[in-house]
Amino acid sequence: MGKIYTRKGDKGTTNIHGGEVVEKDCIRIEANGTLDELNSIIGLIRAINADSGSPDVQLEGFLERVQGVFMPMMSIVATPECRRAGNPRTFDSSITEECEALVDTLQKVLEDRNHFVRPGGTVMASLLQVARTVARRAERRLWSLHKEDPLQDGITSFINRLSDAFFVLARYENQKNACPEEKWEVFQNYKRRRNEQ
Repeated sequence: MGKIYTRKGDKGTTNIHGGEVVEKDCIRIEANGTLDELNSIIGLIRAINADSGSPDVQLEGFLERVQGVFMPMMSIVATPECRRAGNPRTFDSSITEECEALVDTLQKVLEDRNHFVRPGGTVMASLLQVARTVARRAERRLWSLHKEDPLQDGITSFINRLSDAFFVLARYENQKNACPEEKWEVFQNYKRRRNEQ
């Protein structure tokens, strides 16, 4: 491995797949940077889980699988559509179904699913909520990029389902640790008020 620093980006530009030079704050870099941030948070969650004394095997397996998808996905996001055929990386869209299956499984055991809840509870549940919010931001950035240069099918759907999975995992984490959630408002009341507006 060569030097970590190259000084090539000191003037606010960077290279993307295919050699094109772009501004560091362009939407493609912003989208991939947010995915990188999310990937790092997932790594932190895995580390805390591993050091917990009683690691959640299901959580570890799911997050390991998610991180396995992230790096090739980020390479694809970094590649303009016109050059994507030359990128050997592939996106495994079956991960979206795995997110949905996890959500469906955990939803069956979660108590009281009728309230909005405030993020918090255990440290792990709180970190999973942080991951949820960063996933939502990544999804917004990806849609901004998609308007300029279409993304491969399935990527935005995956990030959307991943954020749902983080939400349910956070709730499950609190429930299994008998940590009460701070409820805000019943879904039904919220929906009724919206219908009255």
